[in-house]
Amino acid sequence: MKLARRQFLRTSALSLGGVWLATRPTTAAPAAPAGKPCDPYATVELGRSKLKVSRFCLGTGMRGGKRESNHTRMGKEKFEALIRGAHERGVRMFDLADLYGTHPYVMPALHGLPRDHFQICTKIWFRPGGIPEAERPDADVVVNRFLKELKTDYIDLLLLHCVVSPKWPEELARQMEIIAKLKQKGVVRAHGVSCHSLAALERCATEPWVDSVHTRINPYGMSMDGPPEKVVPVLQQIHAAGKGVVGMKIVGEGKLRNEPEKRSESVRFSLGLGCVDVFNVGCESTAEIDDLTSRMREVKLPA
Repeated sequence: MKLARRQFLRTSALSLGGVWLATRPTTAAPAAPAGKPCDPYATVELGRSKLKVSRFCLGTGMRGGKRESNHTRMGKEKFEALIRGAHERGVRMFDLADLYGTHPYVMPALHGLPRDHFQICTKIWFRPGGIPEAERPDADVVVNRFLKELKTDYIDLLLLHCVVSPKWPEELARQMEIIAKLKQKGVVRAHGVSCHSLAALERCATEPWVDSVHTRINPYGMSMDGPPEKVVPVLQQIHAAGKGVVGMKIVGEGKLRNEPEKRSESVRFSLGLGCVDVFNVGCESTAEIDDLTSRMREVKLPA
């Protein structure tokens, strides 16, 4: 299985703008056409959703659950300083969730900035557990609470959080219909899902309701829905269908924090696929933002 995986990585890299990747460093990479260097703060279109966001998105859900995360555990002052520091660098997309408890922090941190100068993504937790309440009200009730917590009158991207069932479009049809109506009213600008199984991910390519997908991707299969050789073709299908693709777990949920070479390899791999629009990474300091974005700048995007 390891040999098959390595062969997949090498074959993919050769066909995707010269991005070469293996499990160990090498002294040379094969020459292949490549485009312009990556700008981590460039504005990119999120599929056909009409949303224009920064290529780098600040995640806020590291070790998240029960409306806490490493970010909320920093305390209000440090977390809001991180949000401001990210925005000052060029981050325009912020990834939140009810599960993480991060709604109350963004608006105070970015106070005074026009609302259209940044985008908010957040997620509805519909599964058992995860948040204190046992009840799971309909999406319109939940979104009304979100708007109050966020101190805004619209949400740029609203996701159903952590779908795993291959039948999620049927099982969540009522909530999807409610969210679609909220989109018609302008309360939600775009909608989609975050996927936590390969079967759920596969449904996204053909599900018309999906505007954008949060998906886990790195070359090592860390915290992913399957090995890269199975996940990547699905992401390519989703991207080809005009849907946004937001990559999560680029640094393996922090597992690569002390492995700089593997961090660089993961960045090269994920950017080189040509089907990942946005990197959503839960950096916990501006130094981590600077480190990751500097590695992104070293990569030339596929031509």
